[in-house]
Amino acid sequence: MAHFDTEYQRLEASYSDSPPGEENLLMHVPEGAKCTTCIHKSQTNHDLITQTETHTLLFHADSACRNNNITDFVINLFSAQWHHIENLDLFFQRISFYMVQNGFTCMLLGEIFELVQLLFVVGFTVFLANCVDYDILFANKFVNHTDSSKVTLPDAFLPVDVCSARIRDNSFVIFVLIISGVFWLHRLVKFIYNVCCYWEIRSFYINALKMTMSELPYATWQEVQARIVEIQKEHQICIHKKELTELDIYHRILRFKNYMVAMVNKSLLPVRFRPPVLGECVFYTRGLKYNFELIFFWGPGSLFENEWSLKQEYKRGGNRLELADRLASRILWIGIANLLLCPVILVWQILYAFFSYTEVIKREPGSLGARCWSLYGRCYLRHFNELDHELMSRLSKGYKYMNCFLSPLLTVVAKNVAFFAGSLLAVLIALTIYDEDVLAVEHVLSSITLLGVCITVCRSFIPDKHMVFCPEQLLRVILAHIHYMPDHWQGNAHRYETRDQFSQLFQYKAVFILEELISPVVTPIILIFCLRRKSLEIIDFFRNFTVEVVGVGDTCSFAQMDIRQHGHPAWMSEGKTEASIYQQAEDGKTELSLMHFAITNPQWHPPQETTHFISQLKERVHREATGASDTHPLSLSETDARTVSSGSSAWEGQLTSLVLSEYASTEMSIHALYMHEVLVCEYVWGESRGHLEESQTE
Repeated sequence: MAHFDTEYQRLEASYSDSPPGEENLLMHVPEGAKCTTCIHKSQTNHDLITQTETHTLLFHADSACRNNNITDFVINLFSAQWHHIENLDLFFQRISFYMVQNGFTCMLLGEIFELVQLLFVVGFTVFLANCVDYDILFANKFVNHTDSSKVTLPDAFLPVDVCSARIRDNSFVIFVLIISGVFWLHRLVKFIYNVCCYWEIRSFYINALKMTMSELPYATWQEVQARIVEIQKEHQICIHKKELTELDIYHRILRFKNYMVAMVNKSLLPVRFRPPVLGECVFYTRGLKYNFELIFFWGPGSLFENEWSLKQEYKRGGNRLELADRLASRILWIGIANLLLCPVILVWQILYAFFSYTEVIKREPGSLGARCWSLYGRCYLRHFNELDHELMSRLSKGYKYMNCFLSPLLTVVAKNVAFFAGSLLAVLIALTIYDEDVLAVEHVLSSITLLGVCITVCRSFIPDKHMVFCPEQLLRVILAHIHYMPDHWQGNAHRYETRDQFSQLFQYKAVFILEELISPVVTPIILIFCLRRKSLEIIDFFRNFTVEVVGVGDTCSFAQMDIRQHGHPAWMSEGKTEASIYQQAEDGKTELSLMHFAITNPQWHPPQETTHFISQLKERVHREATGASDTHPLSLSETDARTVSSGSSAWEGQLTSLVLSEYASTEMSIHALYMHEVLVCEYVWGESRGHLEESQTE
């Protein structure tokens, strides 16, 4: 495994069930007047809790019993309660997710509705397929009523005994119900477990972080993180380190996601294809992503023995061929399992898409013509050590500029289709105005509805006639928010190749839905025929780019953001990096991630070499930027948020956080544009020098 110099001390392999010093520790405080205290201490962790600490706890327990005050004992025991967290990765992930989801009540309701949705989709589909007489519903069969009343909707429902008999006689329906029932029970158990975990996080926010649930919607992650860092100094959440840094917390939350970002950055995952007719395209769906994570991180036989430690055999290079064969075999079996489950998953995808998007399409038909960030785009544009809500906040700021990238061909087609559909719709509307009995004619109302939907969808592909399209300027505005784009896009924003490649990052919603629908069919093919071939490269990747960090465990070395180990000379790292081509992160991922993390977390103290790089870059931007003023965001965004947000109300604190966040975003945009500009200038200068040398040689 690769060795990297970091600010941490290297730790030899000593992981068992948790990172070093994080073995199980259970403390139990019984309820009522029973004042016994049970403290179970792992033998391997004997040196972490001294006898003095234990005697202190027992002293407080005896004192509380003599005074009949259990509350005092609980308060005294509080520091020991958070002294150890068995799995800090999950704990920090839940803390972050809890804040983003706005507390326990919202999360609880979300979990309940997910369970109800699953029951509804399965039950309602079975009901529609077996318990409805469509001949009556479509008026192909008459109902004999004793009176002259009209046919009602319940008349089309089959009797209960007939409905149940049809379900029992259909073996496929029984199979689907059994699979759905097992899956729902699994979700129910997971729901109960999650509720217990969320309640624990709620207690941590209230008791440890001293944050009420009313303050949570106005808090930022940086504020929560600062309190966690302070809590570590007092309560030793992570036993093996005295102090936690912001980077430690991000590493634990994003351990596996950093690996995925690195593998996409190094083009290791098979997500780019070139079909015969379609040309180059990207296929990366939620189902495919789920299988990647299942194979690499947490599934049976995965590369990690737990959530924080890579298996020891994958850290050694001697048996890499054997491990590659084993991984290829495992990928094959998972691909075969996907192939066998393909019919069930495909039916579920179709039903879920139908129930999810039908109402949206009815309410906003133009949504299919709108664009959204593709799953590949979100992974390609993601910085190392960037949380989900930080990524979506950054991409959302650039969203309003994206719909300007419309296809001229689709625009021409959409205008003409809208013309013909509008003509037919106008005639039908005129006829209904003249005589409303026209609506009683079969399919007239359906035609009016479909034509209206068609016109609305076509309008979403037609740009505003007053819009002035300046592709190069627009691309720079987009770059200020997304921070990444291929070098060859510079100066070629007007070319259709650039637009097609950009559509891989920002695809049509209809394309996104279509890819998700066909994912159950395509995923096993990719696993069996594409991913399996890369098994040796994957083994080498995890061995070469995994480092052990004290108090954190095994992390992706790219996530260290060490420009000396993974910097790229073209991205202002020349003379500071020792990385080979294999070790370099592509597209300036290391440098841009480092700047983003330093700006987002101004209290973070990076290593000395990294600090020098950041300071040098800021000085160059200050020196070369035009129109800078004394209140430039580069200086304002470095202000301590906690010092500025000293307002008495939650609204003042929220406003200050938003202002500082905007300054940080502006500063990062300036740095990203500057670094890309330097790269382009060096590239153009290199090309010019090459041509000059060739001409002199001739």
